Amino acid sequence: MKSLVFLEHHEGAVTKAALGVLAKARALGDAAGVVAGAGVRAAAEPVGGVVFVADDERLAAPLPAPRVDVLAKLVREEGFDAVLFAQSVLASDVAAALAARLEAGLNWDLVDLAEHDGALVAKRPALADSVWVDVGWSSPVALAVFRSGTFDPASVDDASELREVEVEIEASSLLAELVEATSDEGEGGPSIEEADVIVAGGRGLGGPENFALVEELASALGGAVAATRAVVDAGWYPYSTQVGQTGKTVSPKLYVAVGISGAIQHKVGMQGSGVIVAINKDPHAPIFEYADLGVVGDLHEIVPRLTELVRTRK
Repeated sequence: MKSLVFLEHHEGAVTKAALGVLAKARALGDAAGVVAGAGVRAAAEPVGGVVFVADDERLAAPLPAPRVDVLAKLVREEGFDAVLFAQSVLASDVAAALAARLEAGLNWDLVDLAEHDGALVAKRPALADSVWVDVGWSSPVALAVFRSGTFDPASVDDASELREVEVEIEASSLLAELVEATSDEGEGGPSIEEADVIVAGGRGLGGPENFALVEELASALGGAVAATRAVVDAGWYPYSTQVGQTGKTVSPKLYVAVGISGAIQHKVGMQGSGVIVAINKDPHAPIFEYADLGVVGDLHEIVPRLTELVRTRK
């Protein structure tokens, strides 16, 4: 398999999720990455291996259409069999438009990829993550979008071989203009998609003011703060931090659920975590069925004490 991995970047560095997909692609065969943007050469240099660099001011804004032009040209000229993406808003837009441009099949929400008898076969969850199904492609080019955090990045042993891409963008791809970019994820910590540690709060906190307990524990652990749908719907915390079926899917090494009952909709978004710790006063809360460690008690007493112990240990 000869594959191309879309390397999304933020603040001058390729995302951890994209590097994980690249590591998986290289384990399967001949794989290259592509970084598209303005002034992105520095972001591509630490990746290692073959990396195509599309550096053009017309790619400065994080808009999908110009990137589709870049990827479509690379696929046709270099003969790639597959184009792989780590799930994000931008990557999903690019993947969908590229599928239409190439008349290629697109599978999404994937959690694994393998090659069997010369054909690619992927796995994705179905029926609220209660079963796993194998999916494939009938088109010459396969497009795949993987859940963020599914694969870990590999250590880089070789220097990057950067290959400059001659950027050709269609006039229609420049009709959209980015007027403003804003974020409500807050400052001072990693995003929930990138974090190795996540502390998530639910309705058991009792009110938005008590999210300070979650924030302090996350800070002590060097992690990010997440929330359930009920919490964000109530306006307690930003929608950008929502984990679950209608929110984001995360796979941190450690997931601490504070005051979260553990409904199936939330489980879908975090069950791939390495270690799950649940703190809840209800011993019959569903989250204890799949938590690795459960603490039954008053979170208002437990979380501050846990935060103090973590800071003392550090």
